[in-house]
Amino acid sequence: MRGVACFCTFIFLFLFIASEVSAQQDTATPLSSEGIYALLKRNNREGQAYYQEFLKLNRKKLGKNQSLKKGVKYLLPDLKESAVGADRSSGKSANTKKQSATKKTTKKVETLYEPLFGIEKSHVNVTSNVLSDACFYVVSGHGGPDPGAICLLNGHELHEDEYAYDVALRLSRQLMSLGATVRIIIQDEEDGIRSERYLENSKRETCMGDPIPLNQVERLQQRCDKINALYAKDRHRFNYCRSIFIHVDSRKPERQLDVFFYHYDGSSKSIRLAETMNRTFESRYARYQPNRGFSGTLGPRDLFVLEKSYPPGVLVELGNFHNIKDQQRIIMSLNRQTVAQWFADGFVKDHARKR
Repeated sequence: MRGVACFCTFIFLFLFIASEVSAQQDTATPLSSEGIYALLKRNNREGQAYYQEFLKLNRKKLGKNQSLKKGVKYLLPDLKESAVGADRSSGKSANTKKQSATKKTTKKVETLYEPLFGIEKSHVNVTSNVLSDACFYVVSGHGGPDPGAICLLNGHELHEDEYAYDVALRLSRQLMSLGATVRIIIQDEEDGIRSERYLENSKRETCMGDPIPLNQVERLQQRCDKINALYAKDRHRFNYCRSIFIHVDSRKPERQLDVFFYHYDGSSKSIRLAETMNRTFESRYARYQPNRGFSGTLGPRDLFVLEKSYPPGVLVELGNFHNIKDQQRIIMSLNRQTVAQWFADGFVKDHARKR
């Protein structure tokens, strides 16, 4: 009996100690519409390592697409020594260069971290410094309660804001790889860069964390205010600051459109940027599709965001969301990547003429 009593005492102590360890594990309950990255950031746990550990700790508690459930307490990873970040993106980007124990003369590649790009694309190798003195404000159209243009294709309801956002992320990543600092104005912490043809719709988008108003004027003013507040500081740090607003147009189904560009007539730099972008697309079409040609256009338009935001900018329309040929072009991820690459090429050309 004495042995049994000792064994029971051991079991009790083991359970007591285990419960004490579990009780010491930090937990957090998500706020309304909060994603994993935002919850971790709010609890001082930024970075891919914390994200992966969070998934392991809470895999059975997560919802669809690794979403957080309202009212659920989630285990938080233990705090570690924080890494020094680099200011290259919308938030604090982590420099993931590993420090070797011994000194080496091999050249190190700078790697930036941006969780908005999604798990597979979150690390960005900086392959050039051609845009190291440049800052960009990348804005995808609509978002939050406003989906923008809507079309139906093969039983799928497609929303403009999802496709504009995907191109915006791809462009931002390309610009960062060229050494630029990028401010991603409209953000969705869950989506990331997606390769699917039919992108899932949501209303999670925010204006750098702030809810997006439904009222059109308030919505546009909000993103302009955000850009202008950032630009007030950035203009003293960078030699070249530009904005781009990405949309998909809505016209009659029979009207097929190539990418076209709007500039603000009151800004010579906005005009030059739109012209440079247009010429870049013309040259790319002439090179890769010589028999087709490029029919995109450019011109002035008194658009709210171009007039009210201070950095010189351009507004682009990717095509006609109701035209079947444009739909087929836009839903292909390779085309979205190509368009983003050509936008970046246009910025590089315009940057070279910044004086």
